[in-house]
Amino acid sequence: MDIATRVWNHKWKIDPIVRSLIDTDFYKLLMCQSVFRNRPDTQVTFSLINRSSHVPLARLIDEGELREQLDHIRTLSLSRGESTWLRGNTFYGKRQMFRHDFMEWFEQLRLPPYYLERVGDQYELTFEGAWPEVMLWEIPALAVLMELRGRAVLHDMARFELQVLYARAMTKLWEKIQRLRPNPSLRIADFGTRRRHSFLWQDWCVQAMVEGLGPRFVGTSNCLIAKNRDLEAIGTNAHELPMVYAALAQSDTELARAPYDVLSDWHEEHEGNLRIILPDTYGTEGFLDRAPDWLTQWTGIRIDSGDPAEGAETAIRWWQARGEDPREKLVIFSDGLDVEKILELSAQFAGRVKVSFGWGTLLTNDFRGLTPDDRLAPFSLVCKAVSANGFPTVKLSDNPNKAMGPTPEIERYKRVFGVGEQERMEVVV
Repeated sequence: MDIATRVWNHKWKIDPIVRSLIDTDFYKLLMCQSVFRNRPDTQVTFSLINRSSHVPLARLIDEGELREQLDHIRTLSLSRGESTWLRGNTFYGKRQMFRHDFMEWFEQLRLPPYYLERVGDQYELTFEGAWPEVMLWEIPALAVLMELRGRAVLHDMARFELQVLYARAMTKLWEKIQRLRPNPSLRIADFGTRRRHSFLWQDWCVQAMVEGLGPRFVGTSNCLIAKNRDLEAIGTNAHELPMVYAALAQSDTELARAPYDVLSDWHEEHEGNLRIILPDTYGTEGFLDRAPDWLTQWTGIRIDSGDPAEGAETAIRWWQARGEDPREKLVIFSDGLDVEKILELSAQFAGRVKVSFGWGTLLTNDFRGLTPDDRLAPFSLVCKAVSANGFPTVKLSDNPNKAMGPTPEIERYKRVFGVGEQERMEVVV
């Protein structure tokens, strides 16, 4: 694939950014099925949040082109081949992961309307409606905005400049892969869909990982790439589930129970390596202190905010205190990873727990230092559920710089979940 030539020839009508409803993360489809089964009538609002306000998206991205891309996504539906793959493939060792009733619904789905408005140098982009439908906007909306921003920066580059840029980017990634190669126990997956440079670039990065790391590269979160490249689709669940369940709670008692209600529903549907705890939505330590004993039997934990080493140490202490052997448990690191941190964490926890890495933005969008003024550097853009049935959602995280929600509700959640002082850490991506 000559990516530079494809970029040079970009015309959205023949080269749309999002090509398929399964050009999304695998965990989104797993969560969607859970929501479809357990909370199908919940009404939610998702909103775009640009944490990197210095990136003026509305000045970089033409509103008409953004609307064309979003409108194109609303025309997409599952192809016969995609449906067959979801219905018949084996995921995490289980055949028919997706239920018949869910697949019948998904096969008829078109994504609901969006609401777009320019406010200063930023865009307000929101999606409202039934939770199973609206939640599927998150990943494609982010992918569109990230790629349109990249196309805007690349637009005035000459063909030779583009060829040199992508050659340098390829070399940069390959050097990272070479640094990872000497680690025989490495277990790493691509988690980079939502803030990728482009679909074509993510696909190239995945192929490079396959060739460079062999079986130590365990798969990709991107369903379309997993299907096309015959790879494992990787992913479990995300903060969205406890955030919405918590927003629906009618009392402080129900609020305190909400994160465990999420995992109880998940426990009924999944087993093995899909039983991964994401504990940091309302603070990891408090979550684990109050966790029911049946959660200690789950396979592992994903660390997605705060100091990753301290998060893993907290998990190890918890397992030990509950009579579990941490060496039999899996810790997945997934927050802002790059090679140095992957190597450091791999060495620190070798032999103490099973370790895996979900490598995201700095795998699929590391163009830092490759353009004048660093205009292609990745930035922190998210699309989150901000309300459920009219009630605001809240996320506390283990890093207060990632917290979101109305201030009074944040304070209430801190009280209910016993969250004290937290260390602020820079949010890179």
